[in-house]
Order: sequence, then structure tokens, then C-alpha cells
Amino acid sequence: MSALANAPFYVTTSGGYLLVLAIILPAVAVLAMLLVPPRHVARIAFAVMAAGLAVALVIVAELVGTGMALAYVVGGWQPPLGLALRADGLSAAMLAMTAVVICATGLFARFHQCLEPETQDGRAATTFWPLLMAIWSALNAIFVGEDLFTLYVALELLTFAAVPLVCLDGRAETIAAALRYLMFALLGSLLYLLGAALLYGVFGALDIHSLSRLDGGAPAVTVALGLMIAGLLAKAALFPLHLWLPPAHAGAPAAASAVLSALVIKAPVFLILRLVLDVAPSSAGPLAGQIFIGQILIGQILAVLGASSILFCSVMAFRQQRLKLMIAYSTVAQIGYLFIVFPLAAGTETLPAWGTIAWTGGALQLVSHALAKAAMFMAAGAVAEAFGHDRISDLGGFGRILPISALAFGLAGLSLMGLPPSGGFIAKCLLLTAAVTGGHPWLAATILAGGLLAGGYVFRIVDRALATPAVELVARRPIPRRLEAVALVLALAAVGVGFVPLQPFGFLQLGRPAVSAMVAP
Repeated sequence: MSALANAPFYVTTSGGYLLVLAIILPAVAVLAMLLVPPRHVARIAFAVMAAGLAVALVIVAELVGTGMALAYVVGGWQPPLGLALRADGLSAAMLAMTAVVICATGLFARFHQCLEPETQDGRAATTFWPLLMAIWSALNAIFVGEDLFTLYVALELLTFAAVPLVCLDGRAETIAAALRYLMFALLGSLLYLLGAALLYGVFGALDIHSLSRLDGGAPAVTVALGLMIAGLLAKAALFPLHLWLPPAHAGAPAAASAVLSALVIKAPVFLILRLVLDVAPSSAGPLAGQIFIGQILIGQILAVLGASSILFCSVMAFRQQRLKLMIAYSTVAQIGYLFIVFPLAAGTETLPAWGTIAWTGGALQLVSHALAKAAMFMAAGAVAEAFGHDRISDLGGFGRILPISALAFGLAGLSLMGLPPSGGFIAKCLLLTAAVTGGHPWLAATILAGGLLAGGYVFRIVDRALATPAVELVARRPIPRRLEAVALVLALAAVGVGFVPLQPFGFLQLGRPAVSAMVAP
């Protein structure tokens, strides 16, 4: 236990109870939904969504006001014996982004269900709401959790809430896709748990901030990180472990696809960031050199996989014949940008990783991609509902009938391509600058190539929306403007992220260790 002698001391802050509320409110909603008639389930969901969004915004305000991380020690027991919750700048940003997407998805789902009043309180529609609340609770627990086993439990809750969303309609192909998703997720969970068990066996603790002050066992840390990251990659669907994602997202209802693509696969990416930057910091202890070598090796492997994902899955997206399948492959491609951050954000003795422009670029990519991809799936859902299919070749002129959906898709596409003034532009510009100045020409070329490929498949859909078909396209049913407007709001939000300055974003550094602490003897 000598490695943990100087474990950090957690103190519950004045706003720490907000972290508990962020997790508990959706969980309580799930229990309440089991006790009421189906017609009241959506009302409970909307009440909790309003409260949850308010809690997330107050957390952000509290963090900005105090300039310090929010913390809550569960039961008063200090780690490593007890559990703690903690929210720094990145965690607060993820909490707020998740609340916005969840609320938008809830609105879209309710408007979509109202298209068929006779089934809006049926089994599938009613089941959607507790699953959505369970996903929200699990995501919040992941973003503020400080214990590796607690995070494992939250990941499992997230998986078992997300998998049923894939097969809500009960069709054979969606059930098969859900089972494939489940197998990959369980494999990932097993690898993650093995890595956590190895760390506990060596150091006797699983608290992240205790583990960040290791003074030995570097080989064990490297092996454990390798196992845990491999498991998280399977859950994040990074190439070549992406085989479960396209069929799962393409067959799921539009609201479910929006949540899965925008939020669910971001949780393992967030944890990989925590593991690489917090569990194995490059300046910790006398064996820091060995840890640093392992960290660099892991970062380079992740960057290669990320670059491969960008290029291969962008080409696959361009070749798809179905709109939702194209967006699903685009999701895998855009996730790749989050993994090329690791070598680009390698810190120094005077500048930690979270003070680099690459760190800001990666965080902005997390947020802008979530908003843009949720908007895209909702727009695609409106198209499929209006015409009864999403075959790209048969959608010529759909923008004349669904102009708001076409506009939402186009604005979200700006972020994927990295064109100004979108959030994707700022994120990719920061990553490109870091690649050029840091001596990574192959990553810079990958970022540019990924933007061109994204432009290819986005403009393919925009061309279909503006085309004049030989046979006029006829809608199967009218789509209310309020349904389309939800996607447009998210797309505008993705564009709005682009007004963040082109420099390290101070909010993301709140609650992170000071630069002076990195160089302290």
C-alpha cells in the first residue's frame, strides 16, 4: 500500500450533491415508470428531463463560478476504502451535452410516436422511456465516477439499457443485430474487468486518483491498461471492432439510433481518455519513464486504429445504398478522430496534455459529433417515416417535401466535413494544427483525407435532396414540422460550437491538476 500513501483527500464541495442528483433522478424515473399506467410514462420522462437538464446546467455554472471541480464523498468514506464522485471541466461538458441530446431525443421520440396515436402508448413506445432514463443515469455515473469498478458497473448498466433499444420493433434482423452488439459488449466488459482486477491485485485500490500516484508496478499498469482499453474499444466500435455498429444503428428506431451514436459510444471513449491521461500520467514517480513508454505506445496504436477507421469507414459510408447505414458507417469514421488525439496531446514537463490544443480539439469533437450525428439520425428518421424507406437512389427531391430535415442534415454535415463555422471545423482545425506543429504529417494527411471523404458522402445526400427526379417523389404521410425542428435545433447547436476560440479552452482545464503540480519535485 506504499504506492497509495499519498492518495488524494476528497472533500465534498458545496455543489457535490448535484452529482448525486444527476445519477439518481433518471434512476428514480425508471422505478416510477414501473408503477404507473403506460399513458403516464412519457409525462414522468419529460418531468425528469427538465429537472436533469437544469441539474446539468447548474453543475456547469457551479464549476465556472468556483473554478474548482465538484466532488462528493459517498457516505463520508474516503477512497480507496469508499467511493467518490467528481466532475471537472470535461465531465461537466459531457453532462451538459448528454442532457441536451437526451431532451432532444425525448421530444423527437414523442412527436414520432404521436404519428400513430393508436400505438403511442404501446409496448415498444412505453419501453423506450425507461431505457432512455437508464442510459442517462449510467452515462452520468460514467462521467463523474472515480472508481474503476463503479465505472464497470455503470458500463454494464449502459450496455443492458442500450441493447434492447436496437430491437424495440422485434424484427428478426434487429434482434440479430442486438445480439451481435451484446456479444461485443460482453467481450469488452470481460477485458475491462480483467485489467481492473490486475490493478487491484498489484496496488490494492481502484480509485483513479489514487492509482495516478503510483510509484511502482509499471509493467502491470501497461498490461492492465492494454486489457481495459481493448475492451473499451470493442464498446466504442473503433475499426476493426466496428462490425456490430452499422447493422445495430441502421435497424434501430431513429430516436434510438440518435442516442446510440451520439452518446452511448462516447462513454468508452471518455473512459479511455481517463485511463491514458489519469491512471498512467507520464510524470508520476521514479518509474515514470517506463509508464511514459507504455503510454506513448498505447497512444500510437490508438492513433493508427483511429486513422484506419477514418479512411476505411468513410469509404464504406460513401458506398452505402441506405441513408441510415451510411450515417452509421460515418459514425465509426468520425469516432476515429477521437483516437488520433492521444499522440497529438502528449504533454511535457511544463505543459500537461489538457493544456494542449489537441486536447481542446478532441473534446470539441466529442461534443460536436454527438450533436451533429443525433441531428442526422433524426433527419433520416423523418425521411424514412415520410417515404417508407431510406434508399438513397429513390430519394431524389426529398428536400422539396422535407426542407427542414434536408437543412438539418446539411448543417450537421458541415461539422462532419470540418467546414466553417461548425464545431467540427474548430475541432479538426485544432487537431490539424497539432499534427503539423507536432511533426505528425501522416495524421495531418489523414485529417484532410477524412474531411474530403466526408464531403463526398454528405454532398451525395444533399444532391439527392435538391435533385429534380423524373418521377415526382410522393410522401406516404405528412411529417409535422415540430418533428423536423428537433433535428434542426441540434444541427444548429453543432454549428454553434464552432464559435469556441482556436486555442486551449479554459473551461476544459477546470478541476485538472495545475501545471505547477506537474513539475513539483
